[in-house]
Amino acid sequence: MTAPTDRGPAPVGPSAPAGPADGMTATCVFAVRRGGDPGSLAGRSGHTGGGPLRLLPLAGSLRAVVQSVPAADFTQEALRRRLSDPVALERCARGHHDVVVAAAADGPVVPLPLATLFTDDRRAAEALDHQRELFLGTLDRLAGRAEWSVKVHLGRSAGTAPAPAASRTAGTARAAAPGAGAAYLSRVRGRERDRQSWQDAALHVAQRVHDTAAALAVAAVRRRPHGPEVTGRDRHQVLNAAFLVDDAQSAELAAAVHALRGSFTGLEVHIDVTGPWVPYSFTGGVHP
Repeated sequence: MTAPTDRGPAPVGPSAPAGPADGMTATCVFAVRRGGDPGSLAGRSGHTGGGPLRLLPLAGSLRAVVQSVPAADFTQEALRRRLSDPVALERCARGHHDVVVAAAADGPVVPLPLATLFTDDRRAAEALDHQRELFLGTLDRLAGRAEWSVKVHLGRSAGTAPAPAASRTAGTARAAAPGAGAAYLSRVRGRERDRQSWQDAALHVAQRVHDTAAALAVAAVRRRPHGPEVTGRDRHQVLNAAFLVDDAQSAELAAAVHALRGSFTGLEVHIDVTGPWVPYSFTGGVHP
C-alpha cells in the first residue's frame, strides 16, 4: 500500500502540515486500460466507504479505473493500522482484485499496486500520463494473453526428511558403543545419499515441468517455492511459476503439463495448473 502522492505538493497524510479535513477525498487508482465500457464496473464496490468506480481519461485512449475514497482512511497511520490487521488487509486486497478483474472483462489492463493513491484526479492523471508509453507497450504485450500458474509439489517420504533431534542423539549414543562407529557412519552416509538423490530428482521434475510450460508461453516468471508453513509438512513445493500465455495456447499448455503427472517413476508428484488470471506477474516496471 502507498499513501496518497502527487509528485509535488505535500501528500495527504501525517507528513502534510495538517491531517485531511472531514469530507476530503483522495483518488485511488486500480488499473489502466484502453477505453472500455464503464458498464463492466457496475456492481463492483471497490474500497469500503468510497464513491462509485469510474474511468478517468488520460492521454490518448488510455483510461484509469479509479475511485474517490475518504482521505482520512488512507493516511500513513491508517494504512499502518490496516497492514497490521489481517482481516482488514485481506478485505482491502480482495476489493482491489475484484475491481481489476472487472476492468479486464473487455480488454487487457495494467493492474497497479494495492492502494495507489493521489490527492486528486488531476495529479493522478499527471503521474499516469508520465508513463504513457510504458502503459501502451504493456497493454500491447498483454492483448489476447493471460497468466497461468503452475505449481509442483513432491510428497515427502520418511527417508527424505532430516532425522529428528531425538534420533540423532540416540544415533550418537550408539556410535559411542564399542564397534558401532563404522555402522553408524554408514547409516549417516546412506541417509545423506538418499537426501541428495531426492533433491536431484526434485530439481529434475521442476525443470522438466517448467520447460514444458515455457515452450508454450510468451514469458515466464519463476518464484521462490512456498515453505511447509503454506504447503504442509507432507508436501514439498519444488516449482512455483507463472506463465504469460496466448489465449489460443492455454488449453495446449494445460494438457501438456498435466500429461507429465505420471512421468516420474518412484516419486509422488502433484502438478497444479490454474488460470486464466489477470497477468499481474508480467506488468513489472509500472510504478506511478
